[in-house]
Amino acid sequence: MATYNVVYFAWVRERIGEPCETVESTARTVAELVAELRTREPRYAAAFADLSALRVALDQDLSDFGAALADAREVAFFPPMTGG
Repeated sequence: MATYNVVYFAWVRERIGEPCETVESTARTVAELVAELRTREPRYAAAFADLSALRVALDQDLSDFGAALADAREVAFFPPMTGG
């Protein structure tokens, strides 16, 4: 089991109600971690209902949901960024 600092930004943070938390998980990929989080409470299920509306970064490097968690310490979830 590994421990991750999971960080939520923008509307993801609003739906979950926390800016970050420490999560212990047996997940091997980001998608597996998301699946575990979805089962926690309805607020997580709502935040992760549409993965196409989310981006993920592992240790502050943009990644994808199929990525291996490997030695990552931080997993961040956020909506796509828009330019201006």
